[in-house]
Amino acid sequence: MFIKFIKEFSVKKILKSSLHNVTPTILENPIQTIGILTDGNYFENTDQLIQEFVKNGMDKNKIKILVFKDKIKKNEVNLFPTFTSKNMNWNGHFDSDYVTEFINTPFDLLVSYYDFEKTPLLLITHQSKALFKVGFSSIDKRLNHLMINTTVENYKVFAHESFRYLKILNKL
Repeated sequence: MFIKFIKEFSVKKILKSSLHNVTPTILENPIQTIGILTDGNYFENTDQLIQEFVKNGMDKNKIKILVFKDKIKKNEVNLFPTFTSKNMNWNGHFDSDYVTEFINTPFDLLVSYYDFEKTPLLLITHQSKALFKVGFSSIDKRLNHLMINTTVENYKVFAHESFRYLKILNKL
């Protein structure tokens, strides 16, 4: 337990120092590909969230999901690629291929669907090659381009507000 705390503290320190040199990206083309990063401990309606994005005109085949959980049980069946903080080393690098692939995929839109700051989730959001990032207003303001003020349980409100502002910003 103590080692886990020290590891999280170390990675959080690395993350905070790298947030000082964040460079903005420019999304010129309409959004085609979407990456969704969720906290599976607090949000289990990932299918419904995907359906909300599909209702707003997104292609389901161009949506990629990555789920974080504190613990994965031995016999637990996960519908989406799932990782834990054990997949992260002391330097903030991930040893799972699917996590590294998710980070390096240049999504047009990254949806950071979590409202509690957990180091692995913050790190993936920061390291992501996504051109435009949407998240909750309760998370560090330097990570996302667009922040929605709602809770995780209100996935319909989140999707509606996201698409509303993306249309205003001419991203769709």
